[in-house]
Amino acid sequence: MPIHDWTRVESGTFHDFHQGWTIELRNTLNAGLLPDGYFAMADQRVNGPEPDVVALETRAPANQPPTRNGGTVVAEAPPRLRQSGSIDASAYARKANRIVVRHRHGRVVAVIEIVSPGNKHSAHALRSFVAKAVEFLTNGIRLLIVDLFPPTPRDPAGIHQAIWSQLTDKPFEARPADKLLTVAAYDIGDELTAYVEPLAVGDALPDAPLFLEAGLHVNTPLEATYQRSWDVMPKILREMVAPPIE
Repeated sequence: MPIHDWTRVESGTFHDFHQGWTIELRNTLNAGLLPDGYFAMADQRVNGPEPDVVALETRAPANQPPTRNGGTVVAEAPPRLRQSGSIDASAYARKANRIVVRHRHGRVVAVIEIVSPGNKHSAHALRSFVAKAVEFLTNGIRLLIVDLFPPTPRDPAGIHQAIWSQLTDKPFEARPADKLLTVAAYDIGDELTAYVEPLAVGDALPDAPLFLEAGLHVNTPLEATYQRSWDVMPKILREMVAPPIE
């Protein structure tokens, strides 16, 4: 299923799809995709920004770490996203007032954010979204961001570049001129590494890495979960986004 043109409809229509997709992602992660010791929850409040999906590491008994069974190691199978770049993690971490991000069910290790039109509709909204992403990263929370909307005058180089520029002056590879949408995954180890896939309306979504520990990720099936959410949208709304071919 290709990515649809969500600029055709009002933000409320995308919000409805967004909510359904969030639940599909949570269900898929919890249906055996996440390794033992991890689980996902949707729309959870944490001590700080509110993400769409949070991946949590369960609390283990004292002196007993959670069992690790599953996940993919980057050294064995790198993420299949076309662009990547790294910076020294300590360089930006030193600039942050670190806040421990916790949840009553465990420790938040990663979040998934699906960008909505509201995140870009004003300079303040964009600054808030970027600050939220930077806050997660500077506090050791790994990110997977999906942006199905083209750049605005407030993020002319795209949402990833808006985040990256807050962390480093080191340039990131320029996106192709015809690929205005973005999937970006961020890992944190000795370096902060961004894996980015520029996309266009009509492209298929990639399986994108959701990092849980430094160098350890699960491939999140964005395309399959998008398809399942699309299939249960009312026909009249689907036709607004993808008018039938005459």
